[in-house]
Amino acid sequence: MVSSKPTGIAKLAEISKVKPSAVLECLTALQQEYVEQNRGFILLLNNNQAQLVSSPEQSEIVKGYLKDDITGELSEPSLETLTIIAYRQPVSKGEMEQIRGVNCSLILRNLMSRGLIEADYDKAKGLTMYSVTTDFLKYLGVGSVSELPNFEALNSEENLQRLLAGSASEVEAVEDKVFKVEVTKE
Repeated sequence: MVSSKPTGIAKLAEISKVKPSAVLECLTALQQEYVEQNRGFILLLNNNQAQLVSSPEQSEIVKGYLKDDITGELSEPSLETLTIIAYRQPVSKGEMEQIRGVNCSLILRNLMSRGLIEADYDKAKGLTMYSVTTDFLKYLGVGSVSELPNFEALNSEENLQRLLAGSASEVEAVEDKVFKVEVTKE
């Protein structure tokens, strides 16, 4: 329940400090129990991985619940977060929250469910990093994020550091353009 992705049986065995065969035995028993009790969720077992998912019988309820998240227009906070990801990718949740000044968890979930962003765990940094998907690029009709308006200026590490430090009320861009940035300490 704590992961949106399948978890390997070997990982579950390591965490539980039992043999993988014991984990598989328990998971198989749980899988059968959930089916017999007609629960709203089922346990998928595939390729030595396990995941709790909504029961197929509940698909209409789940579709109704997710419909607004997937088909509705993007909110202003969602567009802001998507813009940060597009211009700064790969970017961590912490970096996004530092730039926006608010928690981005729900927005990230919604953008992922729409297929606009993807998450990848960076072992070296120990962080989940977010990037836009090819579907996002197709939707915009661009071949690369570098084709986005003012990409070079907005992707600049120097400009971002000035913005985050709040040391300047203006962040200069290349090509003789200046972007006015209001920095508030709210």
